[in-house]
Amino acid sequence: MPTTIAIIGAGAMGSAVGQRLIQGGARVLSFTEGRSQRTLDRVRAAGIEPAAIADIAAADLIFSIVPPAEAVGVAHGFAPVLSAAGAKGTFIDFNAINPHSMREVGSVLSGTGWDILDGAIIGLPPKPDNAGPKFYVSGGDDGIVNRLKALGLRTHRVDGSIGAASALKMVYAGINKGLVGLGTTMLLAAAGSGSAASLHAEMAESMPELLARFQHSIPDMYPKAYRWVAEMEEIAEFLGPDEPGAALFQAMAEVFARIAGDQNGDGRLVSTLDGVLAGK
Repeated sequence: MPTTIAIIGAGAMGSAVGQRLIQGGARVLSFTEGRSQRTLDRVRAAGIEPAAIADIAAADLIFSIVPPAEAVGVAHGFAPVLSAAGAKGTFIDFNAINPHSMREVGSVLSGTGWDILDGAIIGLPPKPDNAGPKFYVSGGDDGIVNRLKALGLRTHRVDGSIGAASALKMVYAGINKGLVGLGTTMLLAAAGSGSAASLHAEMAESMPELLARFQHSIPDMYPKAYRWVAEMEEIAEFLGPDEPGAALFQAMAEVFARIAGDQNGDGRLVSTLDGVLAGK
């Protein structure tokens, strides 16, 4: 009998992960109540089975892959259902949350009888022509890592208990997405000051790799900006109030909030960024 895996949050990442698991021989379900038609279409296209909440609680493994701000709420929502489930499996929170938030998730679910593990996903959603992102897990034992590897996921164990994988995600995302936020800020400043063309020419000569990275990563950020707001806030909380850098990531949250709002408005900021990146 194939392993049954339920995915809470079948967005771009969750549905792609589900499809990879199906290719690895798993049966994949997703809780789709209240989700948009676009999400339902994405789920079905990936071969994932829409399922009721009771079916989710009967799965062998549950992955939570939702926007960071929803992670704790998902734990509260599913705790009573998991407690009532006859069979007990493993719940892995793969959300971009800080260790404190992850421990809160663990606390909420601690009385359910399920094994609760901390997870982190680093990389872009898997596609047929690539190996996919890396999946880091802390808590539990090596058995879960081997189990996920057998299903086609590039899984690695992080030494430590719940919170260790989330800490890795925070520091990696702080560097990776923080660089996108910094680039976004300064490119807009260049456009506002009339130095955009000169900046593009200088970067093309002295920092061509960084310019090429921005030309890919900044436009790729636009549809994800609303998700990155809460992730930057998680990083700020991870650093703590006594760390000056925490204010930097709180400011990054505001940068991404502006980009997210711009896409619901006149699109001026996105158009400006595209122009600077193109050397206009």
